[in-house]
Amino acid sequence: MLRSRMIIAAPVRSASDTWQVISRLVADTIATSALCTEQDAEAAMQAAAPVGRMLIAGGHLDRKPVVLVAGSVHCEITTLSGTAALRAEENLNAMPGAAAATSFTIYLPSPEPLAGLVADVAATHPRLSAAAPPAPGPQARGGAALVDTDALRKAVSGR
Repeated sequence: MLRSRMIIAAPVRSASDTWQVISRLVADTIATSALCTEQDAEAAMQAAAPVGRMLIAGGHLDRKPVVLVAGSVHCEITTLSGTAALRAEENLNAMPGAAAATSFTIYLPSPEPLAGLVADVAATHPRLSAAAPPAPGPQARGGAALVDTDALRKAVSGR
């Protein structure tokens, strides 16, 4: 399921506190899986914490999301900073859809000048990636595709 969460950052929260909120959201979502562990999610987010705080403090997560892909969950997590953060409301509930996940990956954005550092940090844990996240599939966009586009294309081209 394609989901998004916007997490309030500065001036309401420090970069460290904001990363903790994002980490808890990821861990709570993964905790619903029978095969993935909350502890593995916490360890991955802890490994990413140094660069995660930099991404938040630099405002990079305001523009480019951290993406969690787990089972049918495809969640983009961004931050909101500045005066807009003072009046925003956030949804910190775990994302539904990860219960059947057999694996998960946390994709970290790699903006310049932090791209090398992000790649180095991502290499420290198997659940982290500095690569571009995959595009959400039909399931991530809200369920099974209603139209089989390949079959439709074949039918139209056969006329």
